[in-house]
Amino acid sequence: LSGSGQDEKVSGPSRRGFLDRVMAGVLAIVLPKPARILMEPALAGAEVDYGAVRKDISEVVLADLNRGPTLVRLAWHSSGTFDKMNKTGGSGKGTIRLKEELQHGANAGLGNAIAWLEPVKKKHPNLSYADLFTLAGVVAIRNMGGPDIAWRAGRRDSMDPMDVTEDGRLPEASKGADHLRKIFYRMGFNDQEIVCLAGAHALGRAHREWSGYEGPWTATPIFFSNAFYRFLLFMKWTPREWDGPHQYTDEFTGKFMMLPTDIALIEDPEFRKYVELYAQDRYKFFDDFAKVFQKLEELGTENLHNV
Repeated sequence: LSGSGQDEKVSGPSRRGFLDRVMAGVLAIVLPKPARILMEPALAGAEVDYGAVRKDISEVVLADLNRGPTLVRLAWHSSGTFDKMNKTGGSGKGTIRLKEELQHGANAGLGNAIAWLEPVKKKHPNLSYADLFTLAGVVAIRNMGGPDIAWRAGRRDSMDPMDVTEDGRLPEASKGADHLRKIFYRMGFNDQEIVCLAGAHALGRAHREWSGYEGPWTATPIFFSNAFYRFLLFMKWTPREWDGPHQYTDEFTGKFMMLPTDIALIEDPEFRKYVELYAQDRYKFFDDFAKVFQKLEELGTENLHNV
């Protein structure tokens, strides 16, 4: 509309541009602000100061180290949906922020992690969510005493819910060794890499309100180490008697827990030899974990570049 109140005649390309502007204004009014933020992709090719992003993520973690394990879980779950056969899933499109994926059972509680990172995204609008979530995992591990993990940028956010994979691609804690192999072989990992990634259970704890399970794996849940393997091997584990799902508790203190998928790592002879390796050699674990976590975070990506 013109300033005089008369209808403005618009035709051709100008008309299309005019209508685009009108629709953008309408959507800005109609859509709730959080929905616009979560769906808005980064600008392709725009400049991002990744050093500053790392610093800002570190501030989020160091403000409360208990956030660190959940940020690692966000990075892992955003990547672990990859299928090497049909090339779907993975971290490349940042779809875990979309409600269709965030509501998957295994992702309970991860909305908190996304909210913690939202100020970083606002400060760096040209940063994709897909890059933000994976970089947050790398930074969190380092801030909790873990290894330096190589990370590359270039993931581009999708706005299409059709890019969300079906529920059930992440491991189910109630299962055994065959299930672990089915899930991780689908992504392209071998037995040693499966055991190596499991070492991240040195961090954090299970939250009953999220997964039904309860308790920490180790005595140092905000410190990255090979403690998961040592607890798993050298403590005696017995089924917990309680009203929750089947899990294990240590006989000595009753303070720590293991999941059925964790116990499978020492019951299966092929898995167990790698548990023993990493329990004995912290440096070997750190070196291998840095490589396999980078591999995990680059599943479902293309044209990444060093920054």
